[in-house]
Order: sequence, then C-alpha cells, then structure tokens
Amino acid sequence: MIDKRCNIQTTDGQMDGFVAYPHQGGPLPVVLFFMDSLGIREELREMARRIAAAGYYVVLPNLYYRRSCGTRTDEDTERPDAIDHQPEHLGIKAVMQDTAAMIAYVDVQPEADAGRLGAVGYCMSGAFVLAAAGSYPSRIKCAASIYGVDLLTQSDDSPHLLADRVRGELYLAVAEFDEYMPLNVMLQLEAHLRDSGTIYRVEHYPGTRHGFAFVERDGAYDRESAERHWDRLFDLFDRNLSG
Repeated sequence: MIDKRCNIQTTDGQMDGFVAYPHQGGPLPVVLFFMDSLGIREELREMARRIAAAGYYVVLPNLYYRRSCGTRTDEDTERPDAIDHQPEHLGIKAVMQDTAAMIAYVDVQPEADAGRLGAVGYCMSGAFVLAAAGSYPSRIKCAASIYGVDLLTQSDDSPHLLADRVRGELYLAVAEFDEYMPLNVMLQLEAHLRDSGTIYRVEHYPGTRHGFAFVERDGAYDRESAERHWDRLFDLFDRNLSG
C-alpha cells in the first residue's frame, strides 16, 4: 500500500490532502473521499486505506485548507474542538471549485484512471457529493452520501436541485436517529430523486445514529451497520467503476 500526502492547486490556493492506492496494478479507478465536519484524522485515513486496498486510487482532501492558509498542522486537523461544525467559509460553490481541482489533479496522476471516478462523503460532505454528481455528471460515475446533511434545503444552491443532472448512480445511507437530517426532509428528498428520474438507492439503517460508520464515534458506532455500509460502497464502486 502506498499512502502519502498531496497538494492540489485550487483557485484559492494549495489544498493539502491524503492519497492511498495499492502498490501494484493500475491505472486504478478513482474515489474522491470527502471528509466529515471533524476533518482529516487517522480514522479517515484508515478508511481511505480500506477503500484503496480494494483496488482504488483514493484522494482525501482537506476541505478546511482555506482557514489554515497553508499553515494548518496535522495536530490542528485532528482536534475536533479546533474546527467549526458548519464552517461559514465552506459552501457548495467553494467545494465544487475544489472538486474541479481534484478532478484535474487525478487526470494527470499516472496511477489513476480518472475516466472511472466515484465519490463518497460523510456527514456535511453528503451534500457535497450530491452536488458534485450533478455539477460534473460526465465525470462522476457514482456517489455515496453516508448520513449526509443539508441534502435538501431552502437555499438556491441546495444539492437536490441538481438531481436531474446526475447521470451516475447515487447511494444514500440514512441513520434512523439523525438530528441533522430529519426523517420528513429525507422523505422529501426521496420523492424529489424519484421525480427527477435519478438512478438512486436510499437505505435506512434501523436503530442507528448519526456517525454509525465511524469506529471512534462513541455512542454512535454500530459495527454491523458500519460493515453493511462498506458492503454497499464496494458494490456501488464495483458496478460503476470496474472494467
């Protein structure tokens, strides 16, 4: 396994991140791994390695790079209290610019086959992967939102408004008890996806709480549901990124 830090040039500066991929083989299909609100930490790097071990080139970007102006340290990134839960500077428009930069980055990596590109996002990044699938429909073949939040809002840039542009397959994992994504809003989103003609699957995980896939999330981690989410992710990637 090769894992290393990377720097991605964006319109606003250098976005640091983490890359993982198998030592042999390739070029490999790409998975863009959008972090949750707590930022990059070893827990997420281990998850990126798990995806990479299945035969993917994984990019885990630090979406908080604008706050640090290139000076954020690893220790800062791994301190949850150092990061706002919903940073004001991090919106759909900014992250879509970053996504374009990520795509440009993997386009020139010899180990990556950027023609086979998928995405996964947790928590706040569920909205980002949904928006990315609609913003870059010719590039993103599949996208997964795991207990994503703000998938449907009253804002003009709500991700659900791009659903009719999505060409790839969507998978949405929903926790039963999620104060950040109420059930009535999720049902509205499901209806909208259905009406938009989007290829999608919404799966509700009974008895789970927001954060159930994170091993280190005390009180929320659910091993059985976490492993099921891994099965669903790999099935999604295999269907859409293999061959």
